[in-house]
Amino acid sequence: MNDTNGAPAAPLAIEVRDLHKSFGDQRALRGVDLVVAEGTTCVLVGISGSGKSVLMKHIMGLLKPDRGSVRVQGKDLAQMDEAGLNTMRRDQGILFQANALFDSLTVFDNVAFPLRERTKMSEAEIQETVNATLGKVGLSHAATRFPGELSGGMQKRVGFARATILQPRILLYDDPTAGLDPLTTAAVNEIILTSKQQLGATSLVITPDVATAFGMADHLALMDEGRVVEYGPPETFRESQHPAVKAFLRNWLARRSKKDSAKGSAPG
Repeated sequence: MNDTNGAPAAPLAIEVRDLHKSFGDQRALRGVDLVVAEGTTCVLVGISGSGKSVLMKHIMGLLKPDRGSVRVQGKDLAQMDEAGLNTMRRDQGILFQANALFDSLTVFDNVAFPLRERTKMSEAEIQETVNATLGKVGLSHAATRFPGELSGGMQKRVGFARATILQPRILLYDDPTAGLDPLTTAAVNEIILTSKQQLGATSLVITPDVATAFGMADHLALMDEGRVVEYGPPETFRESQHPAVKAFLRNWLARRSKKDSAKGSAPG
């Protein structure tokens, strides 16, 4: 497979073909096609209920297709048993919307958890690895604190540190900037970009925020009513004439304008 310049295209880390999934009478996915090349960042955008999270759960191997296929690193997930799926998941780092931290564990122990569960590292090796990882996300000073003592942005960084501690080849982000202020959002976006540079990882990011999407994506995919209706780099996405893309961007701009107006009219 070659790109438009004749150079060999990067291998595919994620390949979804004609994916269908229903829950009772609700058709969540209606023939999704999506490819993500190794080492690139693809951002999924779309309104709530468009199928983004259902698609990601298929890529994680948590759901099985009614029809179609999902291949990760060239392997068809439908052909894997539970042991194979668990092996595949070890190569995925997942940052959940709500961080999914253990409230009863310190920051250090939250980040160390994957190492203790999935490796045979000694405690001395774990100590060294966790300390280095916390240093990369600016949390060395918070190692002994508990999640409830941290701000939302710091909790995101702990979640990121835990998601990347095993140096996965694929990183999955489910709305990583949900509920964060603009400064913290910018910091989280910077962390995602840094992970791509440091790990060379493939990233799939779900976000409703267009500014976030344009700032980090190599490619954007708009989901609408259970399908990917537009896919391309940010510059072509902005110029798309697809009605769903134009409506999505128009609605996002209207929401942002309304939010900015509310801030401007707030008492000082």
